[in-house]
Amino acid sequence: MQTTLTVARVNNVDIQIIKNGEKLIPVKPICQALGIAFEVQLRRLKSDPILNSVVTTRVTTGADGKQYEMTVIPYRYVFGWLFRIDSRNVKEEAREAVERYQLECYDALFNHFTRHEEFLEYRDTVVEEKLAIYDAARSDFRMAKERVAEARAELDEIRKLTEADYFANKRQLAMEFPDSVVTPGITTESAGKEATNE
Repeated sequence: MQTTLTVARVNNVDIQIIKNGEKLIPVKPICQALGIAFEVQLRRLKSDPILNSVVTTRVTTGADGKQYEMTVIPYRYVFGWLFRIDSRNVKEEAREAVERYQLECYDALFNHFTRHEEFLEYRDTVVEEKLAIYDAARSDFRMAKERVAEARAELDEIRKLTEADYFANKRQLAMEFPDSVVTPGITTESAGKEATNE
């Protein structure tokens, strides 16, 4: 069963989809809305290596309720066809809308064909960030292991300490004499001479 659905109104012209197992778009109403010659567009559609195999005719009901044979193309192809229309040939009042649509098409094509590249760039960036975090964590872990080993060695050492060792070490007086000046004007060497003279 064939049904017709109006999907847009451009310059007071209804743009319809004909549903009859597939979605089809009549070409002539779009040409009228944009102010471009239908005959010229029909020739271009029929000479196009891709669209010539999908352009066809269907009998459908017009806005006046009468039956008409209309040239149609599948809904999925209408966007590519509109993208290729020269905006300089459309009505002045429709030109801005056509150019804005075509700009969106450029953006859509770019986004579609660069999705994989965008994903790879994102993944590589995140991998680099996570790798830096991972390397820092490994470094911190190695340092922590070294600190644990040192603390364990010190713990083992203190556990082995005997009472005799403790008091023997306690009685020792460890005093370091620096080679430099101890008191202003007195070096360790001059201090030794003064001690001899006394």
